[in-house]
Amino acid sequence: MTPLEFGLFVQGYVPQARSKVDPEAEHKALLEETEYVIQADQSGFKYAWASEHHFLEEYSHLSANEVFLGYLAAATERIHLGSGIFNPLAPVNHPVKVAEKVTMLDHLSKGRFEFGTGRGAGSHEILGFMPGITDMNHTKEIWEETIAEFPKMFLQEEYEGFQGKHWSLPPRKVFPKPYGKAHPAMWYAAGSPSSYAMAAKKGLGVLGFSVQKVSDMEWVLDQYKTAIREAKAIGAFVNDNVMVTSTAICAETHEKAVEIAVNANMNRFQSLVFRYHDTFPRPEAIPQWPETLPEYNAEIIELLIAEELLICGDPSEVRAQCKRWEQAGADQLSFGLPTGVSKEDTLTTIKLIGEHVIPHIDTDPVHRTTRFRQSA
Repeated sequence: MTPLEFGLFVQGYVPQARSKVDPEAEHKALLEETEYVIQADQSGFKYAWASEHHFLEEYSHLSANEVFLGYLAAATERIHLGSGIFNPLAPVNHPVKVAEKVTMLDHLSKGRFEFGTGRGAGSHEILGFMPGITDMNHTKEIWEETIAEFPKMFLQEEYEGFQGKHWSLPPRKVFPKPYGKAHPAMWYAAGSPSSYAMAAKKGLGVLGFSVQKVSDMEWVLDQYKTAIREAKAIGAFVNDNVMVTSTAICAETHEKAVEIAVNANMNRFQSLVFRYHDTFPRPEAIPQWPETLPEYNAEIIELLIAEELLICGDPSEVRAQCKRWEQAGADQLSFGLPTGVSKEDTLTTIKLIGEHVIPHIDTDPVHRTTRFRQSA
């Protein structure tokens, strides 16, 4: 079993509580997240993922993530920088423009870019670009039509062109070409078991933003690892990779970590998830927006830790919690940053994980995706 790798996930969260008292809240939130990625690079994290969302007030103000990642390409040295996601649907971003962004970032990062795609975050986002559609599954048809064209754009000297239902392009030379061998590793943001299997059959890694607890890994891995054995890769290589996300808070003591979690307003963020991701089934415990979950107290935080829904504690506890994900078979664990935590406490979490957790779990100096790309 290869060691579990570690990443960071940022999305430009600008909570109402912050923006009400600070007119520069949005500006500060975006720049702070660049600092978190830079610190993660220095602390031995292997990956940083930046979202692409549109129109999702509070939840995510990180819309032009290619600009954000371009800045970080110059500000970091070793960490791989990933689109979590680039939306390649033609009504949102023309596929050729997406391909050009991917290879430009591949050059600027000197081969450290990871190409994640997906279909958007529910009706509020999707209907902004495709008004009038009544079935959100329509986006799947557009994505399916498009995804296999990217390796051709990357690798063919002159792209052969495309005539599809949703977009078309005559034969053209698409520049720049990827930096070095093959092309960046390709990933798909999957939610349902069938999506994991579909991604695997195409040779794509999975960005498992929907995996909430360790026990979810069983069906995820069963669907994915079975299908990946028979993958017909659309790209130059199979990216056999399942990334999962979890919120993480690490402090010098358990009590301090719980105190930070209690004050993080995670209840509002969790409510926003189901406000905007309305294609997800909403659990009965989640109230209909604008009503939110009640504020979390220490007892609820301890329950979330016990149920493996939150990574939280002192360094030894966090290390044990991360080991559970490794034992369950995850290839990569990326930490979504707690939403109401101070800059100082967030940087402390990153530093402590880098010092006390990662060296005990990820002993491979080479990124898993680098090995796949070099073997193409």
